[in-house]
Amino acid sequence: MRLIANCLVTTSLVLVSALAAPLHAADLDAASSIDAVTVYPDGASVTRVVALDLPAGDNTLVARDFPLSLDPSSLRVEGEGGAKVTIGAIDARQPLAVPVNLPEIDKRIEALKDQRADLQGTIRAAEARRKFAERFAQDAPAGLGEKGEARPISEWRTAFSAVADEVATAESAIRDAGRKIRDIDREVARLETDRAAKPPSKLEVRIEVNSQAATRATLRVTYSVPGARWAPLYDARLDSGARDRKPAIELVRRAEITQSTGEDWSNVTLGVSTVRVGRGGNAPDLNSLIVQYPQPLAQASKATDSMRLRSALAPAPASEPAQADMAFGGKLADNGKVAEEREATAEVGAFQATFRIPGRVSVAANEGAKSLRISTATIVPDLMVRAVPVIDPTAFLEASFVQAEDAPLLPGRVAIYRDGIFVGRGRMAAAAKDEIVRLGFGADDKIKIERTVVKRNEGSAGLIVTTSKTDERAFKTTVRNGHDFPVKVAIQDQLPVSENQDIVVEMLPQTTPPTTTNLRDRRGVLEWAFEAKPGEARNIDFAWRVRWPKDKGVVMVPAG
Repeated sequence: MRLIANCLVTTSLVLVSALAAPLHAADLDAASSIDAVTVYPDGASVTRVVALDLPAGDNTLVARDFPLSLDPSSLRVEGEGGAKVTIGAIDARQPLAVPVNLPEIDKRIEALKDQRADLQGTIRAAEARRKFAERFAQDAPAGLGEKGEARPISEWRTAFSAVADEVATAESAIRDAGRKIRDIDREVARLETDRAAKPPSKLEVRIEVNSQAATRATLRVTYSVPGARWAPLYDARLDSGARDRKPAIELVRRAEITQSTGEDWSNVTLGVSTVRVGRGGNAPDLNSLIVQYPQPLAQASKATDSMRLRSALAPAPASEPAQADMAFGGKLADNGKVAEEREATAEVGAFQATFRIPGRVSVAANEGAKSLRISTATIVPDLMVRAVPVIDPTAFLEASFVQAEDAPLLPGRVAIYRDGIFVGRGRMAAAAKDEIVRLGFGADDKIKIERTVVKRNEGSAGLIVTTSKTDERAFKTTVRNGHDFPVKVAIQDQLPVSENQDIVVEMLPQTTPPTTTNLRDRRGVLEWAFEAKPGEARNIDFAWRVRWPKDKGVVMVPAG
């Protein structure tokens, strides 16, 4: 593709292996800097900027500061310039590194150290020889005989020459051994450096360009990297309201970003997108479902072993990274006003949403999670106290509302605040536009709920001969409203569900009629919803019977 003056162009030509450049092409070292990053739930797209003076003719831009983790097939180049420029091949390569043979290096270092020790022994011996010669010259003067008579001058000279030769020989041996030790120390230092050498930490990207004239050019290189993710976090702050004020929820969206891509994102334009790049582009293929007779034992064992082998070789599912437990709130500035957090701008399309964080942001590699505010919405909810006394008699305040924003709510953790007090954490379920969202806001201690067993009877049924067994149970749930205002209450309980025509389940007539059966498509889950007046105590009766053949046994287990 061509880079025309004041025009923005993109090349989709990507070559992972090196291509032969023209013989007259020049290599130009080019430094790049990260300018923009878009983070996905399972990866990131990074844009680097290369700005340089481009000579006329064929050139190869060589940037040696790209991360090793990038996907070479994702490299794309676009840019702007003041002359006609053609972009050729894009080549990503890892700098060559000499393989390190640690055992051989260790063996060589050990041999050199042995040689050094031998040479040090040679030096000590030569020093002793020199010292002996010097002492001999001092203690036995060559000019005196055994009886103290004077010796001839020739004998003096012979003695002087012998001492000088011994000292010279010793000093020469010391100098030679010292030079060899110095060479050995240098070689050991080089080997130690080779031993500690690390593989290259950066990738080299080469971009072939041709310019008809010298020009100032700016190129933008975009690529994909794994090792980055973002997860949604929420703050839900409930104002429960008063006689003159309706309840309201301030729902704050946040993006928790972590990255271990091998490069720091310093002062970059940052966005988060709901696109999941790691899922691929197609739905999985569905194979045929075969009905056959059971395999022989030996054949089945082989099949089991094969399944175990495939299971062992399959990658383990990624665990959800731990999220830091943090409470977020505005801080008071010096003038007493609440300091506001910057919010992202949403770009919502038909299939995804991208949130652009205002200003510039820095996210270092391996520094942990960084939380950034995306948006804030004020919502008018419906409040209700909900309880499941068959499991827990505690009454919980629940707020429900319709998700009205175009950008969907993604599943994530919610920090729950009620009337300014942090009351715990919950989970936000995925919700598209116009779907109902339910959030719990902690226990309501002024609503007292008590569930008691009124009857439990196991027996037999039949006019004359016992033909079946029965299990009959009755319960009473009492709800007391301790508030001085009316409260909407929802009580849930469960009616056993039969999946066999011989097992008959019936709800008995004394049961208070439930408001809803099979609540939210859960079989046998009943709900009684009503408004409890201030100080009111209301009873809910619930009774059922199960009947099954006398020669059978039954158990009641929670549905999977």
